[in-house]
Amino acid sequence: MNDELLECVECEPVAPARSSVIWLHGLGADGHDFEPLVPELGLSDELAVRFVFPHAPERPVTINGGMVMRAWYDILGFDIRRDEDIEGLRTSEAQVRALVEREVSRGVSEERIVLAGFSQGGAIALQAGVRHPRRLAGIMALSTYLTLPEKLESEMSPANGDCPIFMAHGTQDPVVPFEGGRLSRQALEAQGYGIEWREYPMPHSVCAEEITDISSWLTRVLS
Repeated sequence: MNDELLECVECEPVAPARSSVIWLHGLGADGHDFEPLVPELGLSDELAVRFVFPHAPERPVTINGGMVMRAWYDILGFDIRRDEDIEGLRTSEAQVRALVEREVSRGVSEERIVLAGFSQGGAIALQAGVRHPRRLAGIMALSTYLTLPEKLESEMSPANGDCPIFMAHGTQDPVVPFEGGRLSRQALEAQGYGIEWREYPMPHSVCAEEITDISSWLTRVLS
């Protein structure tokens, strides 16, 4: 595993940061992907949120013919729940934890840090968040699914058993099927997690209504 911190795009608040959102992009994108959403969220300056958008490492992706692209883990086939890239998942989980620790070193308490992500990035936000040893402000998982579900019960951290989780999915998603998101929500709820669930008539994307809902949820968990 590479012990170096991931390279990140960062958006600093007007005042010194008191909160942080670590937001992971999807397969083949990069840390700039969700940067334009920051002003659209319209968060209050009083929350003093630093947005951290890491770049995933470049790696060959099996389902794309071995093409090298930014990815949090390999996708081995069309059945994304079978033959999971456990090593890639674990490595990305550790890299995200290192980013959380860096935020703590910069003066932001873990209880004011949100792990967020879209698609592959959302899968890692969930994976890292439910296993994080200390309480986080929240986990935001967009158009994604739960990885390593069979290990959830044995690996989930009691510290984040009541951590707010926002999950959203498009009902017309052709990339990560809506049903996969719904089943992931049910698996989390079966372990006692409280999920704030939203669904929208959209494909594998983000819509205006979702941005409004994200803004409201972030305001609540970071206030």
